[in-house]
Amino acid sequence: MSFHVVDPSVFAALKKFDTPTICNVLELFDVRPRTAGYMDGRILPCYPKLPPMVGYACTATFRAGSPPRSGDVYAGLGKQVEAIAEMPGPSVVVFQDIDDPVTSATFGEVMCTTYKAFGAVGLITSGTGRDLDQVEPLDFPCFTNGTICSHGYCQIVDLMTPVRVGGVTVYPGDLLHGDRNGVTTIPNELATAVADACPPFMAAESVVLDYLKAGNVDVKGFNDRRNECQRLIKDLEKKILKGLGR
Repeated sequence: MSFHVVDPSVFAALKKFDTPTICNVLELFDVRPRTAGYMDGRILPCYPKLPPMVGYACTATFRAGSPPRSGDVYAGLGKQVEAIAEMPGPSVVVFQDIDDPVTSATFGEVMCTTYKAFGAVGLITSGTGRDLDQVEPLDFPCFTNGTICSHGYCQIVDLMTPVRVGGVTVYPGDLLHGDRNGVTTIPNELATAVADACPPFMAAESVVLDYLKAGNVDVKGFNDRRNECQRLIKDLEKKILKGLGR
């Protein structure tokens, strides 16, 4: 694999936190604009109650609007399964639907069952899905741009290639984190540091939240807690940047 491999323990650590927290913490690293790296509102969760999904991107392009010139529908699924099985850890299947407009569902029960059996932990498509009732019991997070009832002429065109989904270019092996709030990328080389920074970040936010939830609030007390929260986050940011040599 040509991408940075993350220690297996980091996946469990990252799954403890929701995706907005991951995004908040990533801002402290100052490695990209605050408006970059996460998928836009076109990409929505099919199963919002499922816990966070974390895995390496196993990318592909997809079309279903016309019959294949050779072979049959679902051509490419076998090679895709091989790519999933070769991943050094949990993978997330990421499809860019290249039909314009999207004509048919990217996935259904058979494909999701197959992906999960070979080690995938979720799926994202710029297209649509189907068989939502049948996929739900799999506890397999899926993110789509909608639902269409037919698979059309389902074809997996290119594998392990850069794809564009939800306004983000995703490369094979990119680390993805997603939940009911959306999907973000995490720079692989920062994964451990991001996981380590989440607990102190949440503790800082709790200074304000615990005060508000306790009742008997006043403006001075609120501002005092906000200042303390901001101080803790600033200290955390300094620690992070020092760790990056900045």
